[in-house]
Amino acid sequence: MRRISTNRLSSRWRSLTLAGALAAGGLLGHASTANAEMTPWAQNEGGRMRIIALPPEPDGKVRGALQIEPKAGWITYWREPGDAGIPPKMVFSKAGGVTLDSISYPVPKRIDSGKLRDIGYDQAVTFPFQLTVSDPETPVSLGASAFIGLCRNICIPFQAEFTLALGSAKGTPVEEAMILAKAALTLPEAPSEDFSVTDYAVTQGRDLLKLTLELPAEVEKAPQVFATGPEGHVLFDALNGERKGNSYSLDMPIGKLPENYDLKGQRWGILVIAGNRAMETSLAFD
Repeated sequence: MRRISTNRLSSRWRSLTLAGALAAGGLLGHASTANAEMTPWAQNEGGRMRIIALPPEPDGKVRGALQIEPKAGWITYWREPGDAGIPPKMVFSKAGGVTLDSISYPVPKRIDSGKLRDIGYDQAVTFPFQLTVSDPETPVSLGASAFIGLCRNICIPFQAEFTLALGSAKGTPVEEAMILAKAALTLPEAPSEDFSVTDYAVTQGRDLLKLTLELPAEVEKAPQVFATGPEGHVLFDALNGERKGNSYSLDMPIGKLPENYDLKGQRWGILVIAGNRAMETSLAFD
């Protein structure tokens, strides 16, 4: 199970739980507000972040994104950060019947720091999201809270509050649309005929996840695989890798699962990075 590593966190964070940190937003970062679809940047010692959003579609869907720009030498995190770190979280107010449908995560990289293994980003990253508003014709002033971690020698929790003014508009804002289009290119692809998980199983002792992958023919090196189980549990060690044609098999040590964890009915995530392609899907344990 992942735990926040105390030797990488500021002394302020050591005394806070996640819930307490969220409530103490004024201590963790400068709040930023804007009545527009592109907020000002909220600043922090390790970097900055902002939110953009397009006007609602006729069906009430709103496409937006959280942009994070770490400073040189700093990193931020994927949805499961690895051995230590803080995954990005977003919360939107319920005003105007707004709901958060989904957040997408660009392909991360493994970042080793001594004995700690992080999964995240050491460059600017954009997390696309989708909202639904109940009445796309009625303007909504929407509050949003973003909570991330930025790490160098220490990890600094960073929370910022934003306000977005969502309302119908003629045309599409060009700059925001370009940012979202560029972000879409950084997301992993869905499974396909030449790149997929073809077989998987957890051993009876629940100590190994056994995988068989179909890899693109042009990929020569062994793939990098991240598997996510219960929240805070990520697998990224691989054993017994073997390739036969375009089929690649490997075992991933699971480690200790939560006490009384019932695998039946669960879905684990899996991200496979092979060459210049990445594929993400889920493993259903029925």
